[in-house]
Amino acid sequence: MKNMVFTELTDADRKRNQYLDQINHAPYSAIFFTMLIMLLLVTVSISIGAF
Repeated sequence: MKNMVFTELTDADRKRNQYLDQINHAPYSAIFFTMLIMLLLVTVSISIGAF
């Protein structure tokens, strides 16, 4: 296995890392609301199907 060589970050690397930190996040709220709507639809479907 090769040894890893760490070098100092350049300004371009810092800017790129800052940009990625700002945009690279999972949309947890959208995932939560999508799951909530799916659960609601399944519940309504089962309730309508029971009657």
